[in-house]
Amino acid sequence: MNTLKQHPQVIHPKDLLHKELEGITKFNYWIAVKITNCVGTMWCAYAFFIIDLFMLPPVIKANSVIIWVTYIAQTVLQLVLLPIIMVGQNVIQTQNDAKADTDHKTLTYLATLQDEQMQELKNQTAILVKLEELSLNK
Repeated sequence: MNTLKQHPQVIHPKDLLHKELEGITKFNYWIAVKITNCVGTMWCAYAFFIIDLFMLPPVIKANSVIIWVTYIAQTVLQLVLLPIIMVGQNVIQTQNDAKADTDHKTLTYLATLQDEQMQELKNQTAILVKLEELSLNK
């Protein structure tokens, strides 16, 4: 439950990139996110690893350095490691989002506290001015 009020000077990081998409751009982003969410899973990495294993026997039989290099570069690195890297990036992004949210709450609290302190100082200044006027009038 978020009890913090919105502060006019503090913008949440996720609001900085908020932009309404329209037409084909919206559709393209939607497709890209769906594909990324499917490919960027460990289940996809496991499936790609199994596909990779099916390709291994012909590579072993070929007994060629070029075929091994091609197999490792095109199959292992691109097919298997890509989803694993995407999962790692998602984990890191989740941590960054949590940190950004915590930082936003802290900054909102500090900005609100500073506003309250400034108002208190203005009130104290007003009281001091009135006291000075009263002491001069005596």
